Amino acid sequence: MLLEENVALAPLTTFKVGGAARYFVDAANEPELQAAVAYAKHHKMPLFVLGSGSNIVVADEGWPGLVLKISIKGVEETARGFFRVGAGEDWDSLVAHTVKENYAGIECLSGIPGSVGGTPVQNVGAYGQEIAETLVYVRVLEIATGRVLELNKSECGFSYRKSIFNTTQRGRYIVLWVACQLEHDGEPRIEYADLKKYFARNPHPTLQQVRDAVRSIRQSKAMLIVEGDEDCRSAGSFFKNPLVTPAEADRVQDLARNKVPDRILPRYPGEHGLVKLPAAWLVEQAGFRKGYGRGPVGISTKHSLAIVNRGGATAKDIVALKDEIQKRVRDVWGIQLEPEPAFVGFPPM
Repeated sequence: MLLEENVALAPLTTFKVGGAARYFVDAANEPELQAAVAYAKHHKMPLFVLGSGSNIVVADEGWPGLVLKISIKGVEETARGFFRVGAGEDWDSLVAHTVKENYAGIECLSGIPGSVGGTPVQNVGAYGQEIAETLVYVRVLEIATGRVLELNKSECGFSYRKSIFNTTQRGRYIVLWVACQLEHDGEPRIEYADLKKYFARNPHPTLQQVRDAVRSIRQSKAMLIVEGDEDCRSAGSFFKNPLVTPAEADRVQDLARNKVPDRILPRYPGEHGLVKLPAAWLVEQAGFRKGYGRGPVGISTKHSLAIVNRGGATAKDIVALKDEIQKRVRDVWGIQLEPEPAFVGFPPM
């Protein structure tokens, strides 16, 4: 285990903001990872587990303890369509590999930045698919005991953008490996409105065509990390689509008829009988347009849910814009937007 000190974290994130880690370990295997966890525990220092840095905001003060970067690699196809993948593998590269080998199940999750280990934590989903649909189990390290366990899908407690890893058991486990079952020669998923529109004249696209389409759509909305793009320094969608009761959805819909009669509020069925409202619509109709600027930070020119670092921004700048958007949406629509990224090194919000 190589222990480094005062390692800058901003270059390891897609937002490119934040201070340094007091201590830092880049773990390429399970023994190194276990040693790092034991070191942090022995020295009673706070531990933060870092993947690809695509869904976090690091405080300007940095992290006062140990940052453990997960770099466990490996893609093992142990049976037809059964993939066991190291948490440190790049997610989009995995999707590209499975699509090339003609395996269906995660093609609509193309272009999502991040590492494989982060996908079950947030139950990553997009364009009509989510990782919970194909996940079989995750291999994890239990931080308190040092034990390595395997948790099956039901034990992960998946729901919309949630799992036990970011809710009830937050901070208890570190994901080491992810196992998924995909379908060889399976049909691609064409359920999302943007994809249906894209393939209106091609009702039977290939998996590769669907992957290419998803990446193209994501890039048009600044949801694809492309160096040189003015909107690439972000964490993707900054706010989750709120899930509300039907009565609450009706309340917002009635409010919308009065406030913006020419802008119909879309609503979609959610889990457990709830209604999913589009956060982008709420943000835009609260007065925030694509390209909105607030000094060195702003809203993407392509997508109203992406907060971007225009250059030279600080974490404080990003949080200030987040707060401004949340307050305005709450004042106008009575809805509290929940951020998607994790906030690292901040006091409880």
